[in-house]
Amino acid sequence: MGTRGMGAAPATERIYGVVELTRLIKGTLESGYPAVWVRGEISGLKRAESGHIYLTLKEGRDAVLSAVIWRATLPRLSFELRDGLEVEAFGAIQLYEPRGQYQLKINELRPAGLGALLLALEELKRKLQAEGLFDEARKRAPPRFPRRIGLVTSPTGAAVRDMVRVLRARWPSIAIVLAPVRVQGEGAAAEIAGAIAAMNRLGTPDLLIVGRGGGSIEDLWAFNEEKVVRAIAGSRIPVITAIGHEVDMTLADFAADVRAATPSHAAEVAVPDRAEVARRVDALDRRIVRAVRNAIADRRRYLEALLEKYSFRRLRDFFGLTQQRVDDARTRLARALIALLHTGRIRIDGFAGRLRALSPRLVLERGYCLARDADGTLLRSADALAIGDRIAVEFARGAADARVEAIRGEENP
Repeated sequence: MGTRGMGAAPATERIYGVVELTRLIKGTLESGYPAVWVRGEISGLKRAESGHIYLTLKEGRDAVLSAVIWRATLPRLSFELRDGLEVEAFGAIQLYEPRGQYQLKINELRPAGLGALLLALEELKRKLQAEGLFDEARKRAPPRFPRRIGLVTSPTGAAVRDMVRVLRARWPSIAIVLAPVRVQGEGAAAEIAGAIAAMNRLGTPDLLIVGRGGGSIEDLWAFNEEKVVRAIAGSRIPVITAIGHEVDMTLADFAADVRAATPSHAAEVAVPDRAEVARRVDALDRRIVRAVRNAIADRRRYLEALLEKYSFRRLRDFFGLTQQRVDDARTRLARALIALLHTGRIRIDGFAGRLRALSPRLVLERGYCLARDADGTLLRSADALAIGDRIAVEFARGAADARVEAIRGEENP
């Protein structure tokens, strides 16, 4: 009954085993689609303990395609995978026999729409290269000992901290000027180009470092924009770029004077190592001292050899006589100075005698005395006194206080 209901199979048809049919389908699929691009939205993303990644590509609610990324392929990915991300996957269709399920083995993966961006990027690269913006001949070596460095980067994140830390450790006296900018997203390219132009107008930095930390190609895209590339190429100040990781390469890197692998590496390139410079200076100092000492010793030996020859014996005598004349002149000069000082002392003593003769003290020595009122004012007339006033009397040796008992005028001396 059941067989008739399903319809009877022709007796002459070949019957395949499941394994055999599965392998036939597998061969047909894999030979028919060995390399194909597929667009879809990531769903059901999971990473197995083996390191492989399994996911589903879906388009709306109507179709899904299982996919796998083997562990060996993962290092080639330049962005982080997540559910809901629309991607373009390239790979081969294969059949997983234990489940009888076909899947896409992904060899390359990129965000959807990136293909058009990459084509535009390649076209811009050819245009700028034809203008000479990437020519090695126009690039300049950074200064060996910069005094001030300008950083064009985000004020937050690990990149700026790494650069400042390395710069300070290698060359503590370096001055750092930060131009804070957005390094991804809408308007980031305009801010970066504007900061580079502002640093050039400022004119004080000797060197610029333009960069950011790692990220996907979309995160780094601002450094591929034409305005940023032209700002770097037109900078009068040498520019070091430090964008992403070593494997990342942007058009800004092609235009820069120096391209560093990472922000930390840019700081190492920008300034010398203080300890290494100190060691080199010490070594050069020792070499100079040795060279000077050896040169002096060689010339001394040469001069002594010349003086030992007969023709120079009189020259040695000449030097000796000259030294004798110098000694005689020094002796005469000393005597003249002593005589001059003696004459001066006699004159000074004469002036001192005259001053003593005019001194009021000398008058007191002859028996006179000086009288002063209570305020210490010198009294020249008895009319300035009244009976009972106290006065001070100064003698040649000592003084005494007195009281006025009587006053006599000039008519009664």
